[in-house]
Amino acid sequence: MNRPRYQHGFFSRHQRKKGPEVWVYRWRDIDAKGKPKMRALVIGSVKQYPTETAAWKAVSTLRLDVNHHTSRPEGLPETFEQLVEHYRLIELDLEKESERKVVQTKQTYAVYLKARIVPRWGHYRLREIKAVAVERWLGSIDDLANGTKAKIKGIMSEVFQHAIRYGWLNDGENPIFAVRQSTKRKRVTEPLEVTEFRALMLELPQKMRVIGIVAATTGLRISEVLGLKWMDIDWKTLQMDVSRSVVDGIVGKCKTETSRRPVPIDELTTAELLAWRKETCYAEPDDWVFASERVQGKMPPWADTLLDRFLQPAAKRAGITKWVGFHTFRHTYSTLLKANGEDVKVVQELMRHANISTTMNIYTKALTSAKREAQSRVVDVLLDRSRNVVESAAEDAA
Repeated sequence: MNRPRYQHGFFSRHQRKKGPEVWVYRWRDIDAKGKPKMRALVIGSVKQYPTETAAWKAVSTLRLDVNHHTSRPEGLPETFEQLVEHYRLIELDLEKESERKVVQTKQTYAVYLKARIVPRWGHYRLREIKAVAVERWLGSIDDLANGTKAKIKGIMSEVFQHAIRYGWLNDGENPIFAVRQSTKRKRVTEPLEVTEFRALMLELPQKMRVIGIVAATTGLRISEVLGLKWMDIDWKTLQMDVSRSVVDGIVGKCKTETSRRPVPIDELTTAELLAWRKETCYAEPDDWVFASERVQGKMPPWADTLLDRFLQPAAKRAGITKWVGFHTFRHTYSTLLKANGEDVKVVQELMRHANISTTMNIYTKALTSAKREAQSRVVDVLLDRSRNVVESAAEDAA
């Protein structure tokens, strides 16, 4: 039986009826019935790649996939950068849906590969990258949290596993498996005291104050808060659907299936949302609850922008010495639930954690009424129910 031959493929120039002249790359493929078939792919315009040499360079990564069936040296990526380019082509195509990665994850992987990984390791041959060297490199990066370093390690490991799947490396040749990298937080997130929370809210403009209240009284992650649209809120049943998240301008699904469960909202939180809806210019059902005026409401703002421009300066003005981020609100919510002695299963479901320890799993599913009562006790503490807003909220909702 003859082994599949390595193929280079060939180029031709094609003048479209409408549009510029383009380079077309052609190669042999085997169809589902095992018969040879010619395939073609437009690489780019002649203006973009003036010479055939430039076109060959652009198609070098694709040729790795065309020849994935051969183990000849010509069919192997020579450098880690070549391997990364092939990985991007197959795994990080934003136009292709994937069960393994949502668009948001693909975007994150692409950013770390381009900004951190390839500049440091791209010129190395695959077997030249050693675990100790990667471990020391990660340890030398001072501007990243341990969790982010662990993510970079995971991305590198996945790229090496990609090479193993294609037969370019043998099983057991993933050096990243031996890299030690802690995920322990360098900075411990401290919950806010009630007095600190109230002082902080007084220093924030209305939009930011409502974001803080929603986060602190529902436990939503900031990506989920920014992903809310007005149509997600059911004013009659006082709950909202959490079906999407927004991170750095990318709209994606929530972190886990558990995260996408409906969340109860207290009457005081509802009142704040209704008051904000009267003020915002973007109050239609399909509008973002916290739309960005800068882009005419087409997207919510970036969390980092809100953190730098509003939240941390407000915390400083309020005299709060601990570090305050958006996760502080979620941590405060969780801490108050536990301090109030709530059932552990209720806490798990309100926090929408996917996993719980074996001991916690013996509890039965929390009833909606129990979750609402537990949440309301947190709101009582944070927002002071003595304010006469419940009746007005009910009237507005009607």
